[in-house]
Amino acid sequence: MANNIRPKEMKRITTVELANEFIEQQIAEVRRQVGDKKVLLALSGGVDSSVVAALLIKAIGKQLVCVHVNHGLMRKDESEGVVKTFRDELDANLIYVDATDRFLDLLAGVSDPESKRKIIGKEFIEVFADEARKQEGIEFLAQGTIYPDILESIKAAEGKKAVKSHHNVGGLPEDLKFELVEPIKLLFKDEVRVVGEALGLPHGMVYRQPFPGPGLGVRCLGAITRDRLAALREADAILREEFDKNGLAGKVWQYFVVIPDIKSVGVKDESRYEGWPAIIRAINTTDAMSATIEEIPYSLLHHITNRITHEVPGINRVLLDLTPKPVGTIEWE
Repeated sequence: MANNIRPKEMKRITTVELANEFIEQQIAEVRRQVGDKKVLLALSGGVDSSVVAALLIKAIGKQLVCVHVNHGLMRKDESEGVVKTFRDELDANLIYVDATDRFLDLLAGVSDPESKRKIIGKEFIEVFADEARKQEGIEFLAQGTIYPDILESIKAAEGKKAVKSHHNVGGLPEDLKFELVEPIKLLFKDEVRVVGEALGLPHGMVYRQPFPGPGLGVRCLGAITRDRLAALREADAILREEFDKNGLAGKVWQYFVVIPDIKSVGVKDESRYEGWPAIIRAINTTDAMSATIEEIPYSLLHHITNRITHEVPGINRVLLDLTPKPVGTIEWE
């Protein structure tokens, strides 16, 4: 682990010039490590894996094989955005796997949050491993490990609590023996974003708000159904669109919609109908250990409510979660 300690003399990457210097250093290091061999990367579309992908494309081009697994729990247009950016614009060697049915069939009727997380995590590894076995000449696995992950692993090794071991694609089958490539492992998150901008990635991808690994699976509360998942995806897209248009996207750390597995009576087209509530949560935090509630202008809340209830089938109420952390957690599940 000592080799993963950030050198004291290493400058904080705060400018494009420093980012470009870092990029050139990592390109040389990756080429030295990899040679003419192939590298596999699970490309989620999050900032860390996206920056690693863009950097490795510059370093080794088509030797990088990116695998993007759409588990059916992504936000609206996210998988399409990954394909557009990396396959169409950066000419990446990208494998797109639509595993929606595979995941949703396994999740049918499962309401316990931890069970959902375990199913999603295990199945993701299996889908990724299936694709890895189809490739020839893969000897390296690239990961978007960053420095806070390293620090947490060091603390875990020392027996300290409230930390986790760092891993991006953990628990791969024993027959897949890869050497790791981790070009951003000594960077903090803010530095990763500066490097991402220097690499020319879209602003929305570089500053993508935190998104849980199980995706919308832990925001579609209780047992996931396809109709409620579709409503959640649309309502969340409306919230994000309105935050973007009204200048809140850059001011709020995380904002999203959750939909519980309950219905209430509503009125539509002068008739009674039952629908789900959409619950808006918008919070700010510096360390994710505690969080405060972001105040949203009432006029904007009214507008968002009107859009969601009129544009999203199945939703007849919009609620606002005003609970800070503690006592509430950031996610509902």
